[in-house]
Amino acid sequence: MQFNATPDFAQAADAADSLRSFRERFLIPQNAGHDIVYLCGNSLGLQPKSASQHLDKLLDQWQNLAVEGWFEGETPWMTYHKELQQLLAPIIGAKPQEVIPMNSLTVNLHLMMVSFYRPNGKRNKILMEGGAFPSDQYAVESHLRAIGVDPEEAIIEIQAREGEEILRTEDIIAMINQHADELALVLFGGINYYTGQFFDLAAITRAGQAVGAKVGFDLAHAAGNVSLSLHDWGVDFACWCSYKYMNSSPGGISGVFVHEKHFNDPAMQRFAGWWGYQESTRFKMQKGFVPEHGAEGWLLSCSPMALLAIHKASLEIFQAAGGMPALRQKSEQLTSYLAFWIQKVNEDLAEEQFRIITPADPKARGCQLSLMAKRNGKQIFDELVKRRIVGDWREPNVIRISPVPLYNSFQDVYRFGTELADICKTSF
Repeated sequence: MQFNATPDFAQAADAADSLRSFRERFLIPQNAGHDIVYLCGNSLGLQPKSASQHLDKLLDQWQNLAVEGWFEGETPWMTYHKELQQLLAPIIGAKPQEVIPMNSLTVNLHLMMVSFYRPNGKRNKILMEGGAFPSDQYAVESHLRAIGVDPEEAIIEIQAREGEEILRTEDIIAMINQHADELALVLFGGINYYTGQFFDLAAITRAGQAVGAKVGFDLAHAAGNVSLSLHDWGVDFACWCSYKYMNSSPGGISGVFVHEKHFNDPAMQRFAGWWGYQESTRFKMQKGFVPEHGAEGWLLSCSPMALLAIHKASLEIFQAAGGMPALRQKSEQLTSYLAFWIQKVNEDLAEEQFRIITPADPKARGCQLSLMAKRNGKQIFDELVKRRIVGDWREPNVIRISPVPLYNSFQDVYRFGTELADICKTSF
């Protein structure tokens, strides 16, 4: 697509967009009767209009059936999660039995470490990206201390080369090979929250497993954003949240992937709960945990039905839109158009006021571009917010902007670009 900075281009691009009607399925925040420009799906996705319908249906079922709602009605709650497995699987690149919505992301990260971090002698190290999201750092550190492992000794962090923000895949693989005899687990984000880099998950998985380590990913910024093939890549496990690109409510339900190669491993350790017990005999209430086959065997407690209902509303929109292939095609165009505008602002200012620290290759990034401001970054961000353009700020000097293909338009990006140019010329 050949970009230009005219309003006619943005209007024409929107008119030619086969996904343009999906914007109408979301509630866009308003200001003075007009849509704001919301470019913060990397932090919280917008509300599907159908979310309230799904919740109303749940509440009606609760009202009219009470406890029998678990077994009766159009969508009995006992098996409700199975519908979501079918909807989730293609987004993650998995088989339905390999995915399950449950808990919250950090809880699931702890649960996955119970199963997949099994230190043995000197093979007790965990390789992580330097600058991983703090919650992951806190979870891993505290998990290690709880089992008597010193995190200062066991955690290996790989940093970008001096003067660079992006981790090179060859450096990650070299680090894996350097610690081949010590690694028990390779645990990366799918996309780094700060830089927006989409890591080569297939290459990392191959390298980690080749030296005998398990490989897992936190897909908080990747699920619903980029194309994933977790099953085919042979990833051991992954977990993610659903409130960012999957638009499933603030603090919405998390999800877990466990590769089917682990389903029949009798030595697999896990924290168990009644809801993960073998479904066919669950109500016999017997001692001795027998896991349900598949990722369902990692469930703990009764499904939080309100969260599942909202999640289903969003997942149905993904399915109707044609899934990740269609969304990625538009996403790459939108984000490239955003990059075009940043370059234009810099050219008009005759200096590099904003440096994009996200990879230039569309295949190595998702929706997000991270803009490192040369000066006045926070003031520029605050002025954007005053003009009802919403991205987000990360210290010390980065503005994150994420045009989401389900509900953002080329005209959204056009307005962001023109307002940013005006702010930089007239305010600072």
